[in-house]
Amino acid sequence: QVQLVESGGGLVQAGGSLRLSCAASGSIFRINSMGWYRQAPGNQRELVSVISGGFTNYADAVKGRFTISRDNAKNTVYLQMNSLKPEDTAVYYCNARIDTIVGGSSIESRYWGQGTQVTVSS
Repeated sequence: QVQLVESGGGLVQAGGSLRLSCAASGSIFRINSMGWYRQAPGNQRELVSVISGGFTNYADAVKGRFTISRDNAKNTVYLQMNSLKPEDTAVYYCNARIDTIVGGSSIESRYWGQGTQVTVSS
């Protein structure tokens, strides 16, 4: 089994910063990508940022304000969020594509964290 545990959410004023962390643990053979999604009330879950090897991608709404990074030794991904806006308010979910060994074969599965609330006040 694989678990993703997030931390770092909270309440911040507009213009402030937060740093989210997500640590993966369990029967991990290889982590192929890690990233963050968010879901605001009444909205669909949307991609915020993803990191895979040396490649990073960001939603247009967060480019220049958010930075994703990864510590491979700790199986942890971070999301540094600066210049936060009220429209960034959402539940943020960690996502990872991870290979585990099943029956002697490598199988990729997608895993989700439990979500962490980020609230930005105006």
